[in-house]
Amino acid sequence: MPLFEYKAVSPSGETVRGTMEAASKEWMIAKLQESGNIPLSANEAGKGGFNLDFLSLKRRGMSSREVGQFTQQLATLLGAGLPLDRSLQVLLELSENGRIKQTVSAIRDQVREGGSLSDALEAQHGSFSRLFINMVRAGEIGGSLDTTLDRLADYLERSKDLKDSVVSAMVYPIMLMILAGGSLVLLLVYVIPQFTPIFEELGGDLPLITKMVLAVGGVLQNFWWGLIGLTFLGVYLFRRMLANPEKRLVWDTRVLGTRWVGDLVSKMEIARLTRTLGTLLTNGVPLLSGLSIARNVMTNSLLRQSVEETTQKVKTGGGLAHNLAETGQFPRLALQMVSVGEETGQLDVMLMKVADTYDKEVRYTIDRLLAIFTPAITLLMAVMIGTIVMSVLMAIMGINELVG
Repeated sequence: MPLFEYKAVSPSGETVRGTMEAASKEWMIAKLQESGNIPLSANEAGKGGFNLDFLSLKRRGMSSREVGQFTQQLATLLGAGLPLDRSLQVLLELSENGRIKQTVSAIRDQVREGGSLSDALEAQHGSFSRLFINMVRAGEIGGSLDTTLDRLADYLERSKDLKDSVVSAMVYPIMLMILAGGSLVLLLVYVIPQFTPIFEELGGDLPLITKMVLAVGGVLQNFWWGLIGLTFLGVYLFRRMLANPEKRLVWDTRVLGTRWVGDLVSKMEIARLTRTLGTLLTNGVPLLSGLSIARNVMTNSLLRQSVEETTQKVKTGGGLAHNLAETGQFPRLALQMVSVGEETGQLDVMLMKVADTYDKEVRYTIDRLLAIFTPAITLLMAVMIGTIVMSVLMAIMGINELVG
């Protein structure tokens, strides 16, 4: 049987580490739980696996993945009945990274001095979002901190899954574009110039397409540094443009109006907004406060502005669905589901269902775009390479006719 390594909290509250031979990881976790231990990590010796340890850090504070791990671990320990300060101490002992230890230690010390967990998290200067802190504060007020942390962990995991699905889907077409671009540059910079001395020696007027290909190859060969400089300059100017709120609004408006891409961005933003707002409402955060927090997770400034306008209108009365509809930026399906939630008094539940619906829509839209985009890139690459090869063949054939 394979050998597994584990970390757990014993019934006495001590951190224990060890190894165990087991038929599977699930079997070993079950055995640990039967003996009264709380498993925190379990993986086959020498391999990765179910692991709640902190593994890496950003330059400042904790990464989003580490925040999710911290949340899940803390919820597990609190749900098992350990006091908050003891749970933080266990997490501190399990951490192997110096800067993570410093963060967890600071939180534990502030809690031991009588401060609340939400205040201790807020003092970590950006490691934990406003959304996270407000949900923890609501959980503390409601006396259900472990349940709140469980919901937070689920929210962070689902948000990460949505982001990862988008990133993973984009890897293949981006790699395909890089390979296509690299192949074209290799042909134009290295292969085609090998024919230039031959054409010059034999003389004769070259076809227009051959002249164009040779000219492009010459530019790439002699002025590649300028093209790289222009690329960096373009990226810098684009980022600077996006830093301007007015220009960013114009850009985001155009993005939303773009066919296919705008639809995908809109669905992603709606999924983010509704999941965040639904999670906040479930944990007892008032609607107005939830809207103010939830709009900050949106990256499109036009939609964020629409939510801000909705927040102001909700303050003066009227339902959420009605005021969202007045902005003209949200689809009918989402608005109808929100309206049903308001009518039945289950707005938080319906918001989560909207999020689940649009998570699926995002994945479907990505698959559909890839089904179109990938063959299009392949076809474009074939056409461009074929054009380059044809330009050389036409020149050779023309020279042969002159010689003949």
